[in-house]
This record gives sequence, C-alpha cells and structure tokens, in this order.
Amino acid sequence: MPVEILQSHKLLESCEAALAKRYTVHKLHEAADKEKLLAELRDRVRAIAGGNVSDELMGKLPKLEIIANFGVGYDSIDTKAAKARNIRVTNTPNVLNDAVAELTIGLMIALARRIPQAHQFVRDGNWPKGNFPLLTELNGKTVGILGLGRIGKEIAARAQAMKMRVVYHGRRKQTDEPYVFYSDLTEMARDADWLVLIAPGGKATEKIVSRQVLEALGPEGYIVNVARGTLIDEAAMVELLASKQLGGAALDVFEKEPLVPQALFGLDNVVLSPHQGSATHQTRNKMGALVVDNLDAWFAGEPLISAVV
Repeated sequence: MPVEILQSHKLLESCEAALAKRYTVHKLHEAADKEKLLAELRDRVRAIAGGNVSDELMGKLPKLEIIANFGVGYDSIDTKAAKARNIRVTNTPNVLNDAVAELTIGLMIALARRIPQAHQFVRDGNWPKGNFPLLTELNGKTVGILGLGRIGKEIAARAQAMKMRVVYHGRRKQTDEPYVFYSDLTEMARDADWLVLIAPGGKATEKIVSRQVLEALGPEGYIVNVARGTLIDEAAMVELLASKQLGGAALDVFEKEPLVPQALFGLDNVVLSPHQGSATHQTRNKMGALVVDNLDAWFAGEPLISAVV
C-alpha cells in the first residue's frame, strides 16, 4: 500500500503530479470539513507536503514522521514542536538562489532608475511635455546585506558585478568572506546606501529593521526586502517613506501579504512586487522536485537531502 501523506496547501502542478504517482495524497486545503478529514486520517498519515504546520496540527497526526516544506523559508512550521515530537522537517534551499538574487538586483535597478514610473510616464504621454527627472545608479554605492547566507552571497556577487561595495550583518562574522562585517545593524544602515534583507523570518528577526535602523539609512538610503515582511517595522517604514525621511523601498514581501499598506500605492519612491522571488518555471519545478526527493529519501531509509530538523 502506498504511504499516505497530507498536502497542506496547493503546490505546483508538477509537484502534485509527482506526489500522486508515489503516494496516496489527501489535500487538506480542499477538504470541506478539515477536522473530519484529520480525524479520519489520524493514524494513517506519515508525512505532510507543504507548510503552515502548527503544533496543533502535528498533534492530530500521531503517526507523522516528516514535513517536507515547499520553500526555503520554513517559519510557517513550528520546528520546535516538530523536534520535540521527533518529526523531521525539510525545505528547498539552493535551487532558488539565482532566481531570488536576479529579482533583487532587478528591484534595485527598478528603484534607482524608477523604471515602473518611467514606463508609466511614457505611456501617459508625458514625455513630449518634458524629460523624466534625473535619478541615481548602483555604481559606486555601498550595499549592506542583512543575512549573508546562500542567497545573500549570490546577491553580493551580482552587486559586485554592478560595481557596488558589499558589507553585511548577520549572527556571526564569516571569516572566509571578503566583505566587511558589521556586528551592529544600525551602524551598517548608517554607512550604507542600500540595505538588502535576505534573512529568515520568525520571532528571532521580527521587526529587526526597526525605526532606528530605517532612520539611520536616511533620506538618501534605499531598502530592498526579498525575505519576509515581518523583518521590517512596516508602519514606521511607510511613515518614513511618505515623509521622505527614507529615500525609497523595493518590496517583494509584506507583513500581511497579499494585503499591502494602501499608503504605499500613492508613493513615487517605491517599487512593489507580489512575492515573486522564486516565481519562475524552472525554479519552482526544482523546488517541487526537492519536496518529492526528500520524501522519497525518507521512506527509502536514505539520508534527507535538505533537513532543517
């Protein structure tokens, strides 16, 4: 009999098809009565594919052995509870590094040169009335990266190709990296022209980019968030952007997405993106394949490919 697994939310079509070939899949997100489904599956489900897994959900599935998350970020999974229950957790790192790094640089250029606004300027027929304003460029600027992990390093390499100076802040100094390390985030923001966020979400990093950090970045500074919206004090950021005490923001993530603060919509110093850092066909297919590969490895008694817990 195929192993029975629970799919906690919609996944990529290729991933769902691969899961269906190997396992008996029960889709929690499609169930009319979720509690009834969980009760029926209580002693049968051995794995969860997807995120949004609380301690409460784990408690309703006593035979659960593994949670294979779709995504590199796993803050929607209670990993402490999983560890306490001896449940393994995996994610999908590395396969999305390039896609997220590409989008980061794209957002930076779009903000520096106001590409979306310039596009609309031309479409609205305003060019014959006068030229678009002079702006800035990345060349020669300092970018401070919050979170010099796998993706952070890819962003750093691309930033250097744009002739930028790279510095970083993280939990510890990485002695094998050539970039200047700041132990204090506010100090780094004060010294940087750009602040790029690519740190994990969760309680440990909630509002780590405080009003103080944003004010240190200042009216000539730009912030780019491709990590989690919870990293920024969003209300303070909106206020500082509106008052021009913060130079600009390029945001792919938001605190309560898909809801975006309406105050951002009327600002000309922002570029907004619908959480599409890894949203390419090739990257999402690789992420889906890694979800399946981790499950296959577990049930074959082989080492997990990308274990978190």
